[in-house]
Amino acid sequence: MSLDKEECECPPEGLPAYMSTFADLMALLMCFFVLLLSFAEMDAIKFKRLAGSMRMAFGVQRVVEADQIPLGTSIIAQEFSPGRTEPTVINTVTQQSIDQALKNLPVDSTSSSDSAELDNTDALRQKLETLVSQTREDAVELANALSEQIAKGEVEIETQGREITVRIKEQGSFASGSASLQPGFNQVLYDVRDVLIDKPGNIHVQGHSDDVAISTARFRSNWELSSARAVSVAHALLSEGVLDSRRFVVSGFADNNPLEANIDPDSRAANRRVEIVIRQDITTELQAQLNRLKAKDPERYQDVDREAVQRFNIRPDEVF
Repeated sequence: MSLDKEECECPPEGLPAYMSTFADLMALLMCFFVLLLSFAEMDAIKFKRLAGSMRMAFGVQRVVEADQIPLGTSIIAQEFSPGRTEPTVINTVTQQSIDQALKNLPVDSTSSSDSAELDNTDALRQKLETLVSQTREDAVELANALSEQIAKGEVEIETQGREITVRIKEQGSFASGSASLQPGFNQVLYDVRDVLIDKPGNIHVQGHSDDVAISTARFRSNWELSSARAVSVAHALLSEGVLDSRRFVVSGFADNNPLEANIDPDSRAANRRVEIVIRQDITTELQAQLNRLKAKDPERYQDVDREAVQRFNIRPDEVF
């Protein structure tokens, strides 16, 4: 009878029931802290800055030459004069050190950013290609508006990088030796104007001539003729005030920028032209990145520039 009573007073076998819940809770807490640790990142720059602050706070000793009086730093006084104290009226620091203690450890943050930027040329190339593709789409829209003149050979359109060039030939636009637009050609420029209303970029109107010198009562030289033709085109584009005149730059180049060598009548006719150049610049940030890449790695910069900035001619069969 006593044996049965002693057996009943013994605790039950196994762990208490609450230990199961406690073990699950501890496992979950351990997983939580492991997860937090996996998310943590070591910032080397901040660590160096923290180390610099700690160095100043605890006064890390500097290495000085043996013939110099040792200096020390303190949280209370950053500079003091060791040696025998003498009464003085003013507080004068009588000892100077050749090298100065830096408050923080030097951190070369530019090198890491530059190296990361050099490794990110694919992103730069992608940004440039996106901008250049937008410029080509704008050029195609202009070509569709001038499809009839392109088919007749009176107008040519091409892009190079972020520039669109609308090349107006003398044929059909100006009479020989004249700066007045031919009747009916104003409508062509009005179509160009309507497309440029919502297109970004500065508009450069440039006049060009051949190498045959001109000297008339109206024009003393090819400079005046090319400039006057550029002004006539600019006035047509600025009609009705739909385009901002601050976007315009008008210039005359005479025979200094020929498309072809002036060797026959056909080449001279090709050089007598007015070009409307729409320059859609890239962003300031992207230009700064390209400049840094050019300074650090010119070869890689040439690869990016050569692949993203190419000449793109619009042929008459590409216009619908």
